[in-house]
Amino acid sequence: MTPSPIFSCDRIALDLGGRSILREISLDVKPGEVMGIIGPNGAGKTSLFEVLSGRISPKSGTVTYDGRDVTGLPLHQRARLGIGRTYQTPIVPEDMTVAQVLKAARQAYRPYLTPDDAEWGAGLVGFRTPGGTMADRLDTLNRRKLLMTCLLMRRPSVLLMDEPAAGLINSEIDELDDIMRVLAKELNIAIVLIEHRMELLDTIADRVLVMDAGETIAEGLLSEILENPRVKAAYFETEAGGGLH
Repeated sequence: MTPSPIFSCDRIALDLGGRSILREISLDVKPGEVMGIIGPNGAGKTSLFEVLSGRISPKSGTVTYDGRDVTGLPLHQRARLGIGRTYQTPIVPEDMTVAQVLKAARQAYRPYLTPDDAEWGAGLVGFRTPGGTMADRLDTLNRRKLLMTCLLMRRPSVLLMDEPAAGLINSEIDELDDIMRVLAKELNIAIVLIEHRMELLDTIADRVLVMDAGETIAEGLLSEILENPRVKAAYFETEAGGGLH
């Protein structure tokens, strides 16, 4: 039996500063599925994540998690339910060690977690940095691993990942690919992924949604999406398109 979606949105619309940012965006993702989102700068991808994570309320439409309407819940309440989010820029606390960051995450809210929970999360993403290391000394990949460890120790069911490959070299992207495979295929976490690295999407995404100017213009397998006439017209046949991002 095909599993039901664990996370979805329906007909999301968003206006900011008197301008329409999102128009009638709908998507759903099942446990263990990876859904990629692509589109040019200004397509509304990150704004969609702001709505999905609860940082911004939509003008209209609904967000549903595990059969529950969470449209009215703020970010911290969604996070406690099991909706985690990462950001394109992996900002970590200054003047705190890795151990202190992990302790803060463990004790952010009840039930408080143990160092074993942090060790479990770190093991999933291959984060092996000594606890005494200052967090702001970490390179980009290890900053991402530290932040993912903080999320994973709470056992999320959904991860919203905003360009996790940004700033990484090819070997690091391969490692990120392996990490996401573990999260999705072994832990059954649903992942919604904004990404412009086609090589990563090609290996990890089960489906891809294409956005342009706040709207969905195509959805399906990546290989099919790239042959879609509307996608080609939007991104490949005009110099202004600038390619997929």
